[in-house]
Amino acid sequence: MVSLSEFVLKINSKNDNQVINLHNVDPADIDDVLLKIQRSFDIRFEQADLDHVKTLGNLSDAVVKKLKDRQSDNYCTTQHAFYMLRNAINVSVDVNKEFIKPQTKLSDIFPRDTRLQVIAEIENELGFKMKLLAPKPAIVFTLSLILGVSLVGLYFSLLFGGIGALLAVTGLILANKFGKEMQVKTLGELAEKISREHYRNCRRNAQTVNRHEVAEKVKQLFTHELYLEPQVVRREAKF
Repeated sequence: MVSLSEFVLKINSKNDNQVINLHNVDPADIDDVLLKIQRSFDIRFEQADLDHVKTLGNLSDAVVKKLKDRQSDNYCTTQHAFYMLRNAINVSVDVNKEFIKPQTKLSDIFPRDTRLQVIAEIENELGFKMKLLAPKPAIVFTLSLILGVSLVGLYFSLLFGGIGALLAVTGLILANKFGKEMQVKTLGELAEKISREHYRNCRRNAQTVNRHEVAEKVKQLFTHELYLEPQVVRREAKF
């Protein structure tokens, strides 16, 4: 998989005085967003595709160029993602269709005691993972702290440090697998989430693309994944 790290580092070293956006972001984090972009749009970047990528706008244009689909402004992908969710919920959950609206709270549809099972059924209907659930932050923090202490402890005792690290890693894996905390609160927010993370799957016609929408989804991925302010993530933002 092609990495943007070398481009980020090269541009930063040459144009440090001119770079006003994104230059403080860890290149490895940008690489992670790039992977999510490729998964969302079902594309794969080659080295040549990124040779001239210096701004967020350049990256959005590279995504559109890679898609090579017919331009269509007729469909809102987020709206269609909501329809897909609604249909999947109707199949998987005994709930009144009129109740399923963008403002509907996910906690009302996914009660905690059956949350894992119901979400798995809905994901099966959709054909992709929503990645909706996560462990409680306090649990992740505690296990991460134990892992850090255990790694330091390896210098003093391989046995106890190794056991602590193993338990912490196992705990993190299990916490991520069985975590029940939802990352968004409403169906509308969930529709937005899956439309930016699974753009191609959420298009009503997968053979068309809305170029303006693609640019917005790329921006949203940077905003949400890197916890950036929307005003920072604009076309002229430099890597």
